[in-house]
Amino acid sequence: MYIPSHFSESRPEELQRIICDHPLGALVTHGVAGLDADHLPFEFDPEVGTHGLLSAHLARANPLWQRCPTGTPVMVVFGGAQAYISPSWYPSKHEAHRQVPTWNYEVVHAHGVLTVHDDERFARRIIARLTRRHEAAEPKPWKMGDSAPEYIDSMVRSIVGIEIAITSLVGKSKLSQNKEARDRLGAADTLEARGREELGALMRRAGGTR
Repeated sequence: MYIPSHFSESRPEELQRIICDHPLGALVTHGVAGLDADHLPFEFDPEVGTHGLLSAHLARANPLWQRCPTGTPVMVVFGGAQAYISPSWYPSKHEAHRQVPTWNYEVVHAHGVLTVHDDERFARRIIARLTRRHEAAEPKPWKMGDSAPEYIDSMVRSIVGIEIAITSLVGKSKLSQNKEARDRLGAADTLEARGREELGALMRRAGGTR
């Protein structure tokens, strides 16, 4: 990934925030047929190992877990807030007309080593953690006990668990840090007015060039 110095993001807390706030990752693997990518919701534990641990599950019918056995090096791409930026949102554009369109975004590449868990207990733990987290905001959170045991048993048998021990995290936050403050804030104003509050707030927080 090409990362100009002013867009480089190496702060662990920011890299972890992007992963936690946007947990759907693209698991990139390479096999005899070439490159492939599977999109999976991940659980992230920053306390395990040097850079953290990713956990997920996939369909047993997905050949990934047999094509990429335990020990396979992989990469997971997490995309954060993103949006098109029009030069018309920059105050300076209307003075000098020396601005062009761009796209602002955050992204983290998590490199690591895959472990396959063809284990029903592991799969149940993954499902429980994912649902507990993502159901938390619901008025009546769903839990596995709400479904018939035989149905849950059949669903658990149809999935396989995986873990990825992260060996490195590479981050990029392109938030108009290379622009004048008034241009960065002008673009943030427009994004927020159009319902893109997350990216607008991140651009405000970005300050000057890092």
